[in-house]
Amino acid sequence: MSLRILHVYKTYFPESQGGLEETIRQICRSTTARGVENRVLTLYPGRGERIVEREEATVVRYRQHLEVASCGMSASALAAFKRQASWADVVHYHFPWPFADVMHFAAGIRAPTVLTYHSDVVRQKTLMRVYSPLMHRFLRSVSSVVATSPNYFVSSDVLQGISEKVEVIPIGLDESTYPQLDPAVVDELEAEVGRDFFLFVGVLRYYKGLHILLDALAGTDLPVVVAGSGPVETELKAHVRRLGLRNVAFLGHVSDVRKVALLHLSRAVVFPSYLRSEAFGVTLVEGAMFGKPLISTEIGTGTSYVNVHGETGLVVPPGDSKDLRGAMAELAADDQRVAEMGAASRHRYEDFFTGDVMGARYLDLYERVLSGPSQTVRS
Repeated sequence: MSLRILHVYKTYFPESQGGLEETIRQICRSTTARGVENRVLTLYPGRGERIVEREEATVVRYRQHLEVASCGMSASALAAFKRQASWADVVHYHFPWPFADVMHFAAGIRAPTVLTYHSDVVRQKTLMRVYSPLMHRFLRSVSSVVATSPNYFVSSDVLQGISEKVEVIPIGLDESTYPQLDPAVVDELEAEVGRDFFLFVGVLRYYKGLHILLDALAGTDLPVVVAGSGPVETELKAHVRRLGLRNVAFLGHVSDVRKVALLHLSRAVVFPSYLRSEAFGVTLVEGAMFGKPLISTEIGTGTSYVNVHGETGLVVPPGDSKDLRGAMAELAADDQRVAEMGAASRHRYEDFFTGDVMGARYLDLYERVLSGPSQTVRS
């Protein structure tokens, strides 16, 4: 009989399409190929319980009744959680979602548990004083904790405090889950935004550093395309108007077909996130998969594990528009370096960040937590 895994996170496709949701999808895809049956428990704005069959997993959605400091809550999910968890051989939490901690203890979960630690809680410092005791109790209670990069593991005080149960499994992407390049879409986008631009893809959130990217563009003709939507979109467009920029295009949320075409047309992927809320950067792995040089910042997280300075791209100090401008200008002026870094980026993807490698490692972990505590953590 196949292993049954229940993934638990506050948001999932199609309502939310960020890097964390993509990570869950990729874990499900890569383990399903190895005989695992995956289910995702999540919240949505509709009414009641709704089951959606997706290629990678069965998604069970419960109505979100309340949201406090980006933490969605649901009375119906709380009531149903014990029943959902009883279906699973392993419950796989995706952290942070404080409401999941509450559901875990309220349901008295005794099944083996895995927790992927996607990020420290960074912004809610006041609420963290209240949440901290519950968080630490929750982290101590799970069978195994996964950090997504060695960089984040060594730089997180929380993870260092439970280091005996942490192992590192980098996020990987299955290239076959991305659509084939559509020449008609390429032509359409080239007519709209050109080619050889610097590309940002992602949800437009405060920690993504897009205001820093816009500052870096002032007084230059460096072309940038921003693909994505999110909470700070209006502020960013207002900032564009204040700066009088004419070399940046906002495309809003794009389909996977259009994203693939944009990656094909781009010169490099730029990822200016400047806070530790950016724990990994799935977009950087996408850029590497498409053989593009990467520009990111040094924030002590997985972004500098994906992007190796001087090899796969350039890493600049966080929050520094001048250095970011310099890195972009450097790649804009050197075709040979772009080609060399793009090739190195692709090689690093193949070595470390494929969905196949990630899926094999998660399946191994699931089997070990089912075998008992002595088998959970590998040295």
